[in-house]
Amino acid sequence: MIRKLLTLAALALAFTAAHAQPQAQPFPTKPIRLIVPFPPGGGTDILSRLVASKLTEVSKWTVVPDNRAGAGGTIGIAEAVRAAPTGYDMVMGQKDNMVVAPWLYKNLSYEPTRDLAAAAHVAYTPVVIVTRADSKFKTLADVVAAARAAPDAITYGSPGNGTTIHLAGEIFKSAANIKIRHVPYKGSNAAMMDVLAGNVDLMVSSLPSAMAQIQAGKLRPLAVTSARRSSSMPDVPTVAESGYKDFDVSTWYGLFMPAGTPKEIVATVNAEVNRLLATPEMKAAIVAQGAEPQAMTPDQLQTLLKNDYLKWKTIVQASGAVIE
Repeated sequence: MIRKLLTLAALALAFTAAHAQPQAQPFPTKPIRLIVPFPPGGGTDILSRLVASKLTEVSKWTVVPDNRAGAGGTIGIAEAVRAAPTGYDMVMGQKDNMVVAPWLYKNLSYEPTRDLAAAAHVAYTPVVIVTRADSKFKTLADVVAAARAAPDAITYGSPGNGTTIHLAGEIFKSAANIKIRHVPYKGSNAAMMDVLAGNVDLMVSSLPSAMAQIQAGKLRPLAVTSARRSSSMPDVPTVAESGYKDFDVSTWYGLFMPAGTPKEIVATVNAEVNRLLATPEMKAAIVAQGAEPQAMTPDQLQTLLKNDYLKWKTIVQASGAVIE
């Protein structure tokens, strides 16, 4: 009888202890901050706000965009790296700040493949070369002819030194063997205003940044830099089709979280974003901005990051570009 009582007591204690363990809380239980590492109005900002608003609407999460711009998008990435790995901070990363900046900036405080966890790929987009609608340049060939006739007379704006977009312009200059002057700005909006005002001749831009002005008839797209034409602008030729074989420069956008964020939280974010990207409404909204939606697993996005990180090391070093 004593042995039976002791056995029952032990079972009761085990049952009580098991049920006294704290239960994992569902994620999220509070607002999530989405760091946007560029100023309002640019392509990264547009896609970030679209993702934030749609996740809030469809998943019933509260996702709050937080613009932390500067230094080619590196300030916002560094902010994400410093955040606690609790799942309540993520950042919209892309080629500029994730795979180009580390090879451009001498004293960058982060190493993206080590200090961030890939959560969800959102979209990819070509870069577009545009001019004002009433410009004398009707085609890319017109730009090349004018540049050869008057080296350094033509100017082009970009969102800033060291961005993928800036380097796309430099790679085109090299491919075409021309001299045109780069004018860096602090974000896409400032560059856009100057090309519309006629203060610079051309702008090299992400397609989401330029799409509204193209659709309004204020900008003329001359070429896209991707291997294939954009589904948003099927009539606009690629740089490769314009005479520069194998030219292919595009960018991608993905959500990243601080390294050490629990894998189950990363998986939850990935599942919700991929579910969102599968909806016809989100697909249409992204395409309308000039981007192409594309879902990935966290491992696939991490592999994309690592591969591009090494690829762009060679490109940046060949360009000789360095930012102190």
